[in-house]
Parts: sequence; C-alpha cells; structure tokens
Amino acid sequence: MAMPLRGWRNSNGTFRKNNLTMQHFLPLALAGLLAGAMNAVAGGGSFVSFPVMVLVGLPPVAANATSTVALFPGTVASTWAYREDLCGIAGISLKVLLPISLTGGLVGAILLLVTPGAAFDTVIPWLLLLATLTFAGGRNLGAWLRRYVRIGRVPFLIIQFVLSVYGGYFGGAIGLMMMAVWTLLDSAELKAMAPTRTLLVSAANGMAVLCFAVAGAVRWPEMFAMMFSAIAGGYYGARFARHLPPAVLRVFVVLLSATVTVAFFLRRY
Repeated sequence: MAMPLRGWRNSNGTFRKNNLTMQHFLPLALAGLLAGAMNAVAGGGSFVSFPVMVLVGLPPVAANATSTVALFPGTVASTWAYREDLCGIAGISLKVLLPISLTGGLVGAILLLVTPGAAFDTVIPWLLLLATLTFAGGRNLGAWLRRYVRIGRVPFLIIQFVLSVYGGYFGGAIGLMMMAVWTLLDSAELKAMAPTRTLLVSAANGMAVLCFAVAGAVRWPEMFAMMFSAIAGGYYGARFARHLPPAVLRVFVVLLSATVTVAFFLRRY
C-alpha cells in the first residue's frame, strides 16, 4: 500500500526525483493561502490545492493525499470554533453519525491508495465535475431534492456512509453534499447544520489523513509548504469575508472550479 513518493517514473521510463524548490514552494504557498481563505468563506479549497499539487509535479493520487493533509488543520480549527454548537441531525445523535463518518473516511482513503494512478487520472475529471455541480447548486440543491425525494433513517445513514467514503477518497464539495442530503430528513436552517457538517467532514478527512500518513502516501515538503499558508488563509479569509457579499464569493468559486474541471478533462481526454 505504501507509495514511493521520493520519486517516480516519467512517461519515457526514466526515474525522476521530486525535490521541493523555490519555484515550487511559491505556488504551493499561494495556493494554500487561497484554499484556506476559500474554505473559511465558502468552501471549495480543494479546487485550488489539488490542481496546484499536480502542477508542481506530483502524481494525481499523491497530489490528492498531500492536499487533504495540508488542508486538514484548517477544518480541525473550524470544528473547535463550532464546538459549543455541535448537535445531531434529524434526531440522529453524533454518537451514531460520527462512527459512520470515521469508517467511511477510512474506507475512502484505502480505496484511493489501492486505485492505480492511471485509473484515478481517468476518474478525477468526473469527480471534479460532480463537485462543481454540487457547489453550483449550493443551498438550492437540498430544497430541489426535497421536492421529489423523502428518505428514512436507514437510507439516510447509508448515504452518510457513502458520502464519507467519497470524502476520504476525494472530498471536493463534500460538506455541501452532506447538507443537501441532510435537508431530505431535517428542515433545520443550513446555518444550524454547519457545525455538525464541519465535524463530520473533519472526521472523514481525519481518518484519511491518518491512513495516508501511515501508508507513506504524503509528500511532506509540499504538504508543509501549503499547510502553514492555508492556516493563515483561513484566518484572514474569515476576517476579509465580512466585507464581501456571499454571492460574489460563490460565483468566484464556481467559476474557478469550472475552469479547473475543464482543464482536467482536456488534460486527460
């Protein structure tokens, strides 16, 4: 399962070492700053962090694992900030939801590690497209689904597990996906769901981070280059967001995610 990330083979068969240089450090740091700010404001930070990891030379699987670890401290900080508002969903307690999310995140991370690089390279544009459409739907997605779909407690828990698997495997727009599903069983305001969403996303990501670290799937120099700036971006992004209309921020993220998605489709196909 462990991935030899000290180097990898180019398409011509030659073995290339990956050393973090200043040329790579600057885009990683800037991407971390922007991704952290986006996660603090509207979500979607992985639309920046993942493609930049690929841009500096990491294979897609390693880029996804490293990006997940780099952005994880920010989600933990957000969870801590929300600690007094954590609660269950639709009468289902965190004692039930948390183990499901932890297990799903672990399963998703293992699936990523055993996925051949070429296969992940093929599926990643479609995952980006799914995440982009979910983000574009935003809060209206749950309301639209509720018109046509009603689910019970057991299907709800199954879907929560599947979403947690997705969170451990890739995770783009996972928070919005969770809340869209939750609205099918709970009529609470989306704002009231935010603390629980943050906790369960952190749980799924946390298991993935642990799994990636143990498996040797993380490229640590790139991770640290992005992580510290992402923390700063999260702090200053939250302060800056108070002065910007939410609609403007959402349009920016949707346009960015759509651009990244198109670029990965062109890259692969």
